[in-house]
Amino acid sequence: MIDMLAMGRQVLASQAFSQLLGTELTAFHDDGVELRLPLHDKLKQQNGFAHGGVLSYLADNALTFAGGTRLGVAVLTAEYKINYLRPAVGTHLIARASVVYAGKTTATCRCDVFGVSEDGIEKLCATAQGTIAKAG
Repeated sequence: MIDMLAMGRQVLASQAFSQLLGTELTAFHDDGVELRLPLHDKLKQQNGFAHGGVLSYLADNALTFAGGTRLGVAVLTAEYKINYLRPAVGTHLIARASVVYAGKTTATCRCDVFGVSEDGIEKLCATAQGTIAKAG
């Protein structure tokens, strides 16, 4: 039996940008995925909130990992849409994604991104939906 979390962590480790940011894959199974990212000053915009590009990166990557649970490792984001709901603050961010529908070559996935405070309270900051496609 394949250890999906270990395999997913290998894939994440091969992404130089994800390593630069300090992203961690904490769940990777058929029901969904979870990515965590420590939120430090270099990832914030001028008002002290997580930069929108950081939220977008997390959503995009989580959507793609979710699609990979159904389509295999070789997948790419075909498109996605994100709604920013509130400023993201806290000690870290969490992105949770799952598959809504999977066909033979594409999967429609959704993702919620949360800011997490020091006391562990999660606040929804963004939500996204995307299409993930088999590469090649």
